[in-house]
Amino acid sequence: MGVNQTSVTEFLLVGLPLSPRMKVILFGLFSLLFAFTLLGNGVILGLISLDSKLHTPMYFFLSQLATVDIAYACNTVPQMLVNLLSPAQPISFAGCMTQTFLFLIFAHTECLLLMVMSYDRYVAICLPLRYSTIMSWRVCITLAMASWTLGFLLSLVDMLVLLPLPFCGPHKVSHFFCEIIAILKLACADTHLTKLVVLAVATLVLVGPFSAIVVSYGHIVWAALKIQSAEGRRKAFSTCSSHLCVVGLFYGTAIIIYVRPQHGDPEEQKKYLPLFHSLFNPMLNPLIYSLRNREVKAALRRRLDKERPS
Repeated sequence: MGVNQTSVTEFLLVGLPLSPRMKVILFGLFSLLFAFTLLGNGVILGLISLDSKLHTPMYFFLSQLATVDIAYACNTVPQMLVNLLSPAQPISFAGCMTQTFLFLIFAHTECLLLMVMSYDRYVAICLPLRYSTIMSWRVCITLAMASWTLGFLLSLVDMLVLLPLPFCGPHKVSHFFCEIIAILKLACADTHLTKLVVLAVATLVLVGPFSAIVVSYGHIVWAALKIQSAEGRRKAFSTCSSHLCVVGLFYGTAIIIYVRPQHGDPEEQKKYLPLFHSLFNPMLNPLIYSLRNREVKAALRRRLDKERPS
């Protein structure tokens, strides 16, 4: 197949067969969740930027995570909203491939950032006397840039095996957005090798960092249990609880979607899990960090007190 036989110039995104009333309800719900995502992550970014007490490595990585979550949501949710109001509106082939590429970049980058954040917590609790030396600003910036760069390169691998495939019809994507597995089903060629590459990349970027996170938290738990005072143990665990919640939500859904065998799963389940992954996770992350983090709540109170007229 020396010549790309692509004849499809646009795709139609087909979510679920819903009544007009249900589409309006979902449009309102998704719009509300999207607004909360932008607001919550925007507040996190604003607080970290404006409050000098949050200018630490932990919150620097949290600001990177908030940036990814905003980009994540902006890449997929607006197209979902358009489709709910105007289901016949197509998305161009180039636009669909771009959305897929960006989705993969943000997903892979978030995987790596969560691993870096677990390493930061490991150093803070297990090597507290050397924390400022190990987690210098130069190291933090290098780790963040490496996460973005590696996320981009891994996504590029996926796209390099996806783009050469011929697409000659049908042109209906059975999903809410241009998700790579749903796109592969439309290719007019054997996609066995492509699926193996996508699975290998997903396994590498999910199982590898998740294993590193488990090892980090194994050391953290062991170090925390050695702390004599109950207050010290409580403080050690509280600094990690928010991150653990985010890790559980993100990796749990991602591994089920892309790594676990899906033979026999209902078609609707295959759509809802990526929807949760791209819509609810970015909204829940700032809520988890703000509700379970005393420093974030204290920074918010300080900022609100400054805004009040004296």
